[in-house]
Amino acid sequence: MARTTQRRPVTRLRVGRAAVVRPDTLAAEEPLEIRVAGRAFAVTMRTPGHDFELAAGFLVSEGVIARREDFAAADYAPGRLADGSNTFNVVDVALAAGVAPPAPELTKAFYTTSSCGICGKASISAVRTVSQHAVVGDPVTVELERLLSFPDLLRERQAIFDSTGGLHAAGLFDAASGELLVLREDVGRHNAVDKVVGWALLNDRLPLTGCVLQVSGRASFELVQKASMAGIPVLSAVSAPSSLAADLADEIGLTLVGFVRGESAVVYTRPDRILALDAPAP
Repeated sequence: MARTTQRRPVTRLRVGRAAVVRPDTLAAEEPLEIRVAGRAFAVTMRTPGHDFELAAGFLVSEGVIARREDFAAADYAPGRLADGSNTFNVVDVALAAGVAPPAPELTKAFYTTSSCGICGKASISAVRTVSQHAVVGDPVTVELERLLSFPDLLRERQAIFDSTGGLHAAGLFDAASGELLVLREDVGRHNAVDKVVGWALLNDRLPLTGCVLQVSGRASFELVQKASMAGIPVLSAVSAPSSLAADLADEIGLTLVGFVRGESAVVYTRPDRILALDAPAP
């Protein structure tokens, strides 16, 4: 069911050499329709696999649910193939009794691409969601050396990336021990984060106090927002953040770290949480 990769013939070209036709492995990308109580809520382009986590994490990111008890169940709805077989591309989520369904303005009128986690919002005001898990008071600290090890640990565990070279990854680390709690891969960086958050929700681990979210790419506004919605106090990225990501992180008291590579990192907000021997006093 989880079609994470696909094989297809490709033509490899090199200057001064004959063309070579050979099979290649590609990261799968398919639409996932998320329904709530049978009603369409959103469609996102994702790599199949961990779809219930993706749906749960997406609902956390959108502010629909915030705790395990808000989530009752999820199942695949019937697909639309002519032979009656299930496409496994439609997930229907049942909320717990008493949990309000998504407000109409939250419903995404069109699909979210694998490169955009907030596409489809009906208005600018709907872009920003307010978290029930404030991170500003989280006393977590992480040693710089430990933080610098997270990208390599993430890369070592990216099984699908090894065969395709085309997936983002998000990993959740315990700041105190450095333990990798969960890793998820997807063609969309925001989907990978939603799968991590969904894993935490389904395992009753929200809010994610004392944790570091490590991502394989850049730190965009929507990733800071998703971390905030899950109560993650530290977001670490191997590439740069955007200005809006830094602004939001500063506003909510989240530690945002970019360019985490080799022996260095750049801390954009709340540097007091990163412990380094030669760090200046805040």
